Amino acid sequence: MDITFEAQKTLQRLLAELDFSQLTPQKKSILIQRLTNGFQALFNQLFPLYGQRFDLYYHLKVLLQSVIDFHKKKCPAQIKDKSALWFESNQNVGIAVYVDLLADDLVSLIEKIPYFEALGINYVHLMPLYLSPEGNSDGGYAISDYRTVSPKLGTNKDLKDLASALHKKGIRMVLDFVFNHTSDEHRWAQAAKAGDQEYQDYYYFIDEQDAMEYNQTVREIFPQIRRGSFTYLPELDRHVWTTFNSFQWDLNYSNPAVFVAVVEEMLHLILNGCDVLRLDALAFVWKEKGTVCENLPKAHNLIKAFKACLDIAAPHVVFKSEAIVHPDDVNKYIATDECTLSYNPLMMALLWESLATRQTNLLYQSLERSFQIPEHTTWVNYLRCHDDIGWLWDDTISDRLGIDGIGHRHFLNQFYTGQFAGSFAAGVPFQENPVNGDCRVCGTLASLAGVENAIAADDPLLLDHAIKRIRVLNGINFAMPGIPLLYQGDDLGVLNNNDYLKDPTKVDDSRWVHRKKLTKADFTLAEDINTPQGKIAQLIREMIQIRKANDIFAAKSFELISLGSEHLFAFKRQSGDNVLLVIANISEHHVPITPTLDGLIGNKTAMNLLNNERIDLSSFSLIEPLDLLWLTKA
Repeated sequence: MDITFEAQKTLQRLLAELDFSQLTPQKKSILIQRLTNGFQALFNQLFPLYGQRFDLYYHLKVLLQSVIDFHKKKCPAQIKDKSALWFESNQNVGIAVYVDLLADDLVSLIEKIPYFEALGINYVHLMPLYLSPEGNSDGGYAISDYRTVSPKLGTNKDLKDLASALHKKGIRMVLDFVFNHTSDEHRWAQAAKAGDQEYQDYYYFIDEQDAMEYNQTVREIFPQIRRGSFTYLPELDRHVWTTFNSFQWDLNYSNPAVFVAVVEEMLHLILNGCDVLRLDALAFVWKEKGTVCENLPKAHNLIKAFKACLDIAAPHVVFKSEAIVHPDDVNKYIATDECTLSYNPLMMALLWESLATRQTNLLYQSLERSFQIPEHTTWVNYLRCHDDIGWLWDDTISDRLGIDGIGHRHFLNQFYTGQFAGSFAAGVPFQENPVNGDCRVCGTLASLAGVENAIAADDPLLLDHAIKRIRVLNGINFAMPGIPLLYQGDDLGVLNNNDYLKDPTKVDDSRWVHRKKLTKADFTLAEDINTPQGKIAQLIREMIQIRKANDIFAAKSFELISLGSEHLFAFKRQSGDNVLLVIANISEHHVPITPTLDGLIGNKTAMNLLNNERIDLSSFSLIEPLDLLWLTKA
């Protein structure tokens, strides 16, 4: 079959049947041009998924009519910066926030925009803010209605007003696109539960035997909450697929009606003014019996189909991948026709691994293999987020280094939950598997880096080390290619908060230990340079200012540099004659540097951007404990 011919023929038939009557001539012309340019890409991805369906043409017609109808509606004013490659600029610095934990609601969050400006933020990720079940809603990731803002946070108008206010200040708004599952309170799920066969086909309803067969190959994500990946519904005498929590029902994308319906929800999110959509749990969206049901080839067809719809309907919006999976699989989602941006979970996890071991071998070798991504795509680099830390790296690399992957992960879990002698960390375990003992780690940046324990011990040296670890981590994160993303409270040096243990709806989810309601006292403490929080806030502000003031942080050239010690991590970025050399000592000891640095910089002297100190490179041979250098030509 000539798929190009079939796509062209199908588009011409559809154009003759679609209703453009509500669009202005200009909008109609623009949209027809986008359809002409983009329909082939959409058809190429949908045909492998639904080509065997007799009703594919019908679903295509509904889909394209939804795109047309989207253009009849008014979006908040877009940001002034219309650059298609805005994400490659060194001006980008992001922060992820819960609306009701940073402010009270969407209206009061507008009052925090001056804080974002002062910090240097131009990319704000709002954690899920749509209607979700009362009590436990997986932090808002169980969506009951994609089109209704949670009443406790405000209204759809408030969200659009916030988008407009952010855009006026040059700040992009990021929203979650939770497309793997809905809440069991969503109207689709409610109809399915009531026996509506059309909506039962929106989910996976299977018998016990099928559930047992799938569970043989599908891994458990939340083993402390529920064994297996299915929830039994006695009223239907059926099992429903629930990868995460029993109240989060996985959508059945083998049904094209689901794809069309979810595109319509996606377009509604865009109507609220977002610039980036974070694709939540994208690795799980396609299921096939006998597989792990993660990272399957047709998951990529599906995401590329969503991207093709996005490029036709709203090409100014980009996708960000949230794939917390094997590094090779993470990279497969990153492409100009799939996810333009992607979280960098490998670097995040291995920076913490390096701090625990005081060794950078695993970090170096992993980044050498996995850091390079296609042109005009970008990493979103982060140290902490709303979620836990999972130790995902390629075991073939750790095996080559003589590191037992299972044992090393156990060590890291013990270290960062304070169960290893000499640990500086005060983390909390998350979802420990009762069968194999595996778990993940929760905690704020400051508590994991040692601030909490140092304050409790009233030990100035331990506190100095902890703050220097935070400086090293942020110094690497802000200097690497990509968009650095802060997590709320880490910019203020906030410590773990155990209030969640008193809340029956949160007590079983230790991620709430780093989801603290930020108060005026937190901001006041961070304004006092004599407090640990004040020192942390100051160093982060200064690094952001330096990053935004120097174009070298937008350089595309990137090279890992070995300096002859397993305790050091270094890399070079270069643009023409301009060079940035970043060196970090992740140990609490002085470390000699074997090669001379003048050859790496191309100059006898260098300037450390972090303190404006001139350095004679020919005689520089020792780096201070837990020190960080951002070196350029003097």
